[in-house]
Amino acid sequence: MGGGYQIRDQSKPHFVTFTIINWIDVFSRKSYKDIIVNNLNYCINNKGLIVYGYVIMSNHIHLIIQSQHGDLSGLIRDFKKFTSKAILKQIQTSKESRRDWLLNLFHKSIESHKRNKTFQLWKYGNHPEEINSEKFLWTKLDYIHLNPVRASIVEKASEYIYSSAKNYVFNKGVVEVTLAENPIIDVLSNDSFWRSIQW
Repeated sequence: MGGGYQIRDQSKPHFVTFTIINWIDVFSRKSYKDIIVNNLNYCINNKGLIVYGYVIMSNHIHLIIQSQHGDLSGLIRDFKKFTSKAILKQIQTSKESRRDWLLNLFHKSIESHKRNKTFQLWKYGNHPEEINSEKFLWTKLDYIHLNPVRASIVEKASEYIYSSAKNYVFNKGVVEVTLAENPIIDVLSNDSFWRSIQW
């Protein structure tokens, strides 16, 4: 991972971003978002993944995640590898009107990255940032939950199905999120998060 961003402490929670190559809007389709949701829940229940926050946008995913087993890089690698295969299979076998266009773009992307032999779905690198304080955690949760609001998809963050804002407001959602404790007092002074997920 270039630019100085890397996971130095594999046991700590990190804010990470997974991006589709060329910012292609793969997740405009529900079926592909559901692949991400199902695999997040699988990793939570079987691989020791802890998810404190997430949002699935049309061409990227933000997460705050941690590994119970101290191998966050391995979890990320396996998650991206499995979801890439599952999404590509779904594109190839479903009635996807963009199939040829998508597969052509994913195939062309391997020309500059020889690691993949046929297709590349995810960009390399995850821009990991270690969560080193409660304030930083809630700053990142705020950022994650406001993504669909800033994109004018919803008016309130809690209205977006594919986000942990729903978990924090209604204590339920499509991904089994581990809720962070209430923010410390100086974080509460910045109430944009609370405004965004008001009832």
